[in-house]
Amino acid sequence: MKHPHFFGYGSLVNRNTHDFTPIHTSQITGWRRIWQRAPNRQVAYLSVIADPDALIDGVIAPVLNDDWVALDAREFSYARLAVTDAVTHGATDVRDISIYAIPPGQSALPDTEHPILLSYVDAVLQGYLHEFGEAGAQHFMHTTEGWCTPVRNDRAAPIYPRAQTLTASERSFVDDMLLSVRAKVFA
Repeated sequence: MKHPHFFGYGSLVNRNTHDFTPIHTSQITGWRRIWQRAPNRQVAYLSVIADPDALIDGVIAPVLNDDWVALDAREFSYARLAVTDAVTHGATDVRDISIYAIPPGQSALPDTEHPILLSYVDAVLQGYLHEFGEAGAQHFMHTTEGWCTPVRNDRAAPIYPRAQTLTASERSFVDDMLLSVRAKVFA
């Protein structure tokens, strides 16, 4: 049976942050990742904006029984957009694919009072490391806009609700990547 799927490009890449299976690595054209904030959120999250020249790695997974309720609740503040023809994947049971994005005109610039959470970056990069390896995680870092946004170090007491425990090598990789993009991490 064919199912609708979502395209994940942030924390949804990390299998430990959800129960959707099976996951298939994939790519989407025409979209670029960017750090943004929805006005009703206190911190910055990843979103995507249309860009005909962009290509990003991610995953697709089925939303069984067309039950979008839990995923829509998780991705509140985002609009769900159809992107089926823009996604390249190897799955065989796909009916259509949607992506979540903060709607243009409904985003706010992240800042010191609305930072990126390090616990969120950790979860995202752990997912990219597991699905795409170090080269894929590095590609994620260098193809995502907005690293000038301050990053709050909340590792000791994670604020992100789906925070993950990283190995020492994963933590070191994340820290090195943040240095490479000149992210401003603060306590």
